[in-house]
Amino acid sequence: MRRRTKLFFVASFVIMCTVLSVVGYTSVSKQKKEDSIYRYLSVFTEAIRYIDRNYVKDVSYKDLIYNAIKGMTSGLDPHSVFLTPDMFKEMEIETSGEFGGVGMIVTMKDGVLTVVSPIEDTPAWRAGVKAGDKIIKINGVSTKGMTLMEAVKRLRGPKGTKVTITILREGVDKPFDVTIVRDIIKIKSVEYRMLDKKDRIGYIKIKQFQEKTTQELTKAFNALYKKGMKALVLDLRNDPGGLLSQAVSVADKFLRGGKLIVYTKGKGATESLRYVSKDRGTFPYVPMVVLVNAGSASASEIVTGALKAHKRAVVIGERTFGKGSVQTIFRLSDGSGLKLTTAYYYTPDGVCIEEKGIEPDIVIPSGLVRKSTHPVIREKELVKLKKREKIEEKDKKKEKTEEDYQLKFAMDFLRLWLKMGFSPYVQAKTH
Repeated sequence: MRRRTKLFFVASFVIMCTVLSVVGYTSVSKQKKEDSIYRYLSVFTEAIRYIDRNYVKDVSYKDLIYNAIKGMTSGLDPHSVFLTPDMFKEMEIETSGEFGGVGMIVTMKDGVLTVVSPIEDTPAWRAGVKAGDKIIKINGVSTKGMTLMEAVKRLRGPKGTKVTITILREGVDKPFDVTIVRDIIKIKSVEYRMLDKKDRIGYIKIKQFQEKTTQELTKAFNALYKKGMKALVLDLRNDPGGLLSQAVSVADKFLRGGKLIVYTKGKGATESLRYVSKDRGTFPYVPMVVLVNAGSASASEIVTGALKAHKRAVVIGERTFGKGSVQTIFRLSDGSGLKLTTAYYYTPDGVCIEEKGIEPDIVIPSGLVRKSTHPVIREKELVKLKKREKIEEKDKKKEKTEEDYQLKFAMDFLRLWLKMGFSPYVQAKTH
């Protein structure tokens, strides 16, 4: 009797909290929707009562409510999740730039844990994980029904420990296992070099958009420009994204003031925003190509979409991943939280990035990229670690002579652009 009385107060508390939270909302809603809220909250209370009285095992009220919230968010979209207090703390690590893990960005796509992109020079990259790989098991545990945050937690761990993932890859007949040794993931956001000293074609690679990306980009661009750079390749391939503020400021560096970079559409006015470039700090104009592939997502798609829409750069490669939604974190009173999709990103020419991605101006398949930059682990190479290492070293030496055809095409395109003396789109003076 005491337990049922307690249950009544718990259920009543849940209803009262929910009702209070929607008072402002229902005041401007239709009566039909208001009635619907009360009716379904009543059904929720009934469900708790039946579970408490009849389920074969005792279940804590905390677990019942937490699982109910998980169910609510799982029915929204792949990016909206409920975060337990532990998961909430885990999430705070994500943009720090250093953590113990395997080095890949994952998401839920069509209900399946999918690799957005392996981060270059990390254990996942060296193990041969590819963008688009579907992870169906982690250490033998099926990922079906697993939340994104639960999967991330299983993938991360102390340096030196191992995690085995089972991958389903397009073009491969059956799933296969890949064992990865975790490491401290230190991500250097920007790398640069002069690709061609004769034609003075510079190269800047952004691996991920972190707190200091724009600062590092500015340093890289200025160093190349001082060396006489006449054209630039901006490589955003396998860049899984990162901070929106850095995506906006990076695009801003290449655009004149007053240009729309990206805008968002959401329910409220606070979620419908426009980001516009400023006059101050714009880089000197040089002909430019942006390289993208299926591993280019989120922040890298924002930059690509802006530069393409304003015809500031020619985009070469393949269609990007299509992660164009805004997630907002809401902290709850007990230390848990909600990560909810609150808006979608749109390019300046009105393209919704979510699921569609950015189509390149010139399509060059990623299969033409040389294998030595991203070694592929085959099933026979997984038999013995020692044997695998020998095979990989042999393959690397053999494959170093192969070309990165996407990059090669970009360089040839820029050489032609420089020779022609004007942009394929518009005259340089308009930028």
